[in-house]
Amino acid sequence: MENIIDSLQQFWQFTGFANCTWQHLVMILIGLVFITLGIVKKWEPLLLVPIGFGIIIGNIPVMSGLNVSIYEQGSVLNILYQGVRQGWYPPLIFLGIGAMTDFSALISQPRLILIGAAAQIGIFGAYLLALTLGFAPNEAGAIGIIGGADGPTAIFLSSKLAPELMGAIAVSAYSYMALVPIIQKPIMLLLTTKKERIIRMNKPRVVSQREKIIFPIVGFICTAFIVPSGLPLLGMLFFGNLLKESGVTKRLATTASGPLIDVVTTLIGVTVGASTQADVFLSAKSVKIFGLGLLSFVIATFCGVLFVKLMNLFLPEGKKINPLIGNAGVSAVPDAARVSESVGLEADPSNHLLTHAMAPNVAGVIGSAVAAGILLGFLG
Repeated sequence: MENIIDSLQQFWQFTGFANCTWQHLVMILIGLVFITLGIVKKWEPLLLVPIGFGIIIGNIPVMSGLNVSIYEQGSVLNILYQGVRQGWYPPLIFLGIGAMTDFSALISQPRLILIGAAAQIGIFGAYLLALTLGFAPNEAGAIGIIGGADGPTAIFLSSKLAPELMGAIAVSAYSYMALVPIIQKPIMLLLTTKKERIIRMNKPRVVSQREKIIFPIVGFICTAFIVPSGLPLLGMLFFGNLLKESGVTKRLATTASGPLIDVVTTLIGVTVGASTQADVFLSAKSVKIFGLGLLSFVIATFCGVLFVKLMNLFLPEGKKINPLIGNAGVSAVPDAARVSESVGLEADPSNHLLTHAMAPNVAGVIGSAVAAGILLGFLG
């Protein structure tokens, strides 16, 4: 009988119940909230559902020594996490993004690339704020990239500059990407007038196939020479686009934009979520990171919209830009462009802005990768 009791006591010590703390329960609740938002609200379900379930996985109380935790060397989760930790997953996602992206809107309206560049001010604004709050320069750079609204870029940069903050930075970046419509719409309405919201833009010209093929080659050479440290992201982005536009690598483009990006997105979501263990994630730094991430996103949206208003001061009638596409300068493709479209349709049901908004939106993808390269070059 005594042996049975000892065995039961030993078994109890290995259970999650015996090792559970209130911090674990808080994190599990956060994971459930993410899953609920993804399923019920349909806010970026491909991101929030894997991240939410990953948060639950990472916060099941585990007795040390079982070699199953994501931070225990050699465990299955730890091996999968190396794709995040070592920065393998983000370039693969950029390959898929490039294979899915049509740069025609940007090629036909090259002036709109300036909007994507202006929105990246949010990254450097948050960087300065983070320095003010006492973060080290490398940590501040990793936090600032949240303003680019690009989860893979945030993971890539934080893996190089501040791996200890990666969980908080990644969850913050993906959370705000999911909240694009809620965060951006009030800012857009605040900064624009009714007259500005109904500005009609000229229909973009038709882009030839030759231009579509040349663009990723020239675009990569130009950006990579300017920011060589951004080569892993920029190279895979433009390579993926070349696969799509060349017309002779359809199978590769289909694989990159479908099965490959789906698998990598699933792995990155689950492992990033699992990395938010209560003892690592619940800290004052994490709270500051979430606050700075929101500020960087707000600053980026402000700068994008205000920059269009500034451009319009120098543009003649008939060539003015609707400032509602300024929010699309962030890298959340295509959600930010859809916000431009929906807010524009509220002002004028016959004025479609989606095609125009895609230009600064895809420019924002390039811009965030360039910004990451700049920060990595200075702080890495």
